[in-house]
Amino acid sequence: MNKRERVLGLLDKGTTQKSIPAAFFIHFDPKFHRGDAAVQKHLEYFEYTDMDVLKVQYENVFPTLPEITNPQDWEKIPCYGKEFYEEQLYVVEQLVKSSKRDAVVMATLYSPFMCAVHTSKRFTPHLLENPEAARKGLEIISESLMTFVKECIKLGVDGFYHSTEGGGRNNYDDISVFIENIKPYDLVLMKEIEKNCEFNVLHVCDYQDIYVDYEPYLDYPGHVISCGLELDKGGMSGKDVSALFNRPFMGGLLRKGAILNGTEQEIIDDVRRACDARPDKFMLAADCTVPAEVNWDNLKTAVSAAHEYQIS
Repeated sequence: MNKRERVLGLLDKGTTQKSIPAAFFIHFDPKFHRGDAAVQKHLEYFEYTDMDVLKVQYENVFPTLPEITNPQDWEKIPCYGKEFYEEQLYVVEQLVKSSKRDAVVMATLYSPFMCAVHTSKRFTPHLLENPEAARKGLEIISESLMTFVKECIKLGVDGFYHSTEGGGRNNYDDISVFIENIKPYDLVLMKEIEKNCEFNVLHVCDYQDIYVDYEPYLDYPGHVISCGLELDKGGMSGKDVSALFNRPFMGGLLRKGAILNGTEQEIIDDVRRACDARPDKFMLAADCTVPAEVNWDNLKTAVSAAHEYQIS
């Protein structure tokens, strides 16, 4: 079974999973964010760790605009066109050409909310102060990101690792702020992806904050769900998440757990525990991006342990 078969097999309903795919994602040093240096570093990392998915890291962060000082300023932000994404698209194109025959290639997609926060840290208070005005910014950002999405699809990506943020417990007193103002812009992009790609991962990102529950995300598209197992009201298992979202679960390990600081045996034991507790369809991964200082050998050990795990 090759890497593509191992991963795409997760979507074969009614079949028993025969092996455990694995993948872990990190941000490389800034000198590997552009051009052939980025392409080669992605390939080096992918080949060294032997993971099953090649995810193209997104490093084209929206520029900070200090001139945004009030909610009405959001309607004035630029709508970045294809030229803004050219360097990122070059990396996507080269990795699709080099690796799609062997592995699933996914592009990373940040949410409109995340790009708005990159544009100005004032976005959340502006949204609370004047939702209608702040939403103008999300509209413009979504239009820009749609350009990136459509260009990646043209280049032949298998899908996207699409992230959503903004619904954590500490963002708003009322989750309706997220549901009414942020979620619609997530869905515009995610529905376009769902329509055109065969393997998309919905990542409910808890990098900044954990969630009260996952109810607002249950109708989000995505063939596979990736999210943390800790909620404000208590922990969940991978089986719980898979059943809740009715799709395969990607995760099982903590990004700052054994894969970061553990011994080889501790990593193997952690992987085995995650695989023992797996749902019917499962890909081993961390709950979010692994810290950049991680030893690649640790990730190689985790991937190898997943591949060697015997499904009874």
